[in-house]
Amino acid sequence: MSTLELHVDVGVPIDTAWENLHQVENYPHFVDGVRGARTEAGGRAHLEVDAGGRARDVEAEVSDRGERVMEWLSVGAPELAGSFSLQPLDKNHTRIQARLEYDPGSVRDTFGGPKGFAQTNAIERLVRSDLEHFKEYVERG
Repeated sequence: MSTLELHVDVGVPIDTAWENLHQVENYPHFVDGVRGARTEAGGRAHLEVDAGGRARDVEAEVSDRGERVMEWLSVGAPELAGSFSLQPLDKNHTRIQARLEYDPGSVRDTFGGPKGFAQTNAIERLVRSDLEHFKEYVERG
């Protein structure tokens, strides 16, 4: 498994950022390649993803752990796990720490794309872009 950790500081209170991360239905607004998303029973999320020209449904188990930590784990391929950890910087600013654990072979088999170092760079760019889009999304209100 490979691990990626990135963060973004957003200009909204922690409660606003937390609420927006939990609104799975809005993920298509800021997560590249997500065409549809919904919350399902039992703490699951269903995402309709288009990546590398391939359409794919991705299911994930989502749970809250501790103070302002949301964890998720994909059900089936690709093998993905991650978390969002929120920390207040002050009353109007929040740091969002994203952690992604993935099996490079599983990601390539599911979505295609480059191998090795190029794949790692592509995934990092994608996650960084999604965090920036989330920042823009929540700061617009």
